[in-house]
Amino acid sequence: MSGKILKEVFETKLLFKQRLFSWFDSYDIYDETEQTVYVVKGQLAWGHCLKIFSVYGEEVGTVKEKVLTLLPKFEVYEKERYIGCIQKELTFLKPKYDIDFNGWRVEGDFLGWDYDVYSGCSSIIHISKQLLHWGDTYVIDFTNPGDELLGMMLVIAIDAANCSQNK
Repeated sequence: MSGKILKEVFETKLLFKQRLFSWFDSYDIYDETEQTVYVVKGQLAWGHCLKIFSVYGEEVGTVKEKVLTLLPKFEVYEKERYIGCIQKELTFLKPKYDIDFNGWRVEGDFLGWDYDVYSGCSSIIHISKQLLHWGDTYVIDFTNPGDELLGMMLVIAIDAANCSQNK
């Protein structure tokens, strides 16, 4: 199923925008009413280390790159609790990621701009990269609002993996 068909069943949407002119990777995440709901700040580290904060300044998650790996690999933490890993798989046509939490799997389109996250046979998150914007911009559609944080961390890892491989 394509993301266009599934948009009718998605309950929530987030807009993920990379900040320009920051020393480290930084993003603002907005809801459908264009209110900031999360802020992502890059930290000084060897490899990507991105901290996610609620609108109230509470740290809610971290995506940290494992260095010295053949393909990009990221550890995911909810607050201080380790959730699992996201690793890019070696593929030739469509990008794929191995996720070792929630039983999820991710498949991208040929250009690597749109991704679907599956739980079993059902698409639960659709990620689409918006073109012609300053900085990376993604729209994330969720069937379950409870998947927002892990879905955001997945988008952060995908964007950082693409950045690492396109240096």
